Amino acid sequence: MADIQENPLGCGEGCREVEVPIEQELKALNALRAIKSQVREIKKQISDLTENQGQDKDEKIKSLEVQLAELKQDWNRWDVKRKKAARIRMIMLGHEEPS
Repeated sequence: MADIQENPLGCGEGCREVEVPIEQELKALNALRAIKSQVREIKKQISDLTENQGQDKDEKIKSLEVQLAELKQDWNRWDVKRKKAARIRMIMLGHEEPS
C-alpha cells in the first residue's frame, strides 16, 4: 500500500514516462517542416518567374516543378513515418492496442 501512496497511479516499476511526441515522431515532424519551407520557397520562385519575362523562364519553371514533385514524394514518405510513430506513441500510452 505504501507504493500506491508514493505513486498515485499505482504503476509499480514497470511504468515509465513517455515523452510526447516520441523521438521518431519529432524527427518526422521536423522533416515535414523543412519540406514545407522548401516548397514555399520554390513556389515563390515560380511565382516570381511567372511575373517576369525571360527566355529561360519555361525551363526554370519546369525544373522547379520537378523539385516540387520530388518534395511531394519525400513528404509522403515522411508522413507515413510520422503516422507510424504516432501509432507507436498511442500504443505506448495505452490508448491503442498493438496489432
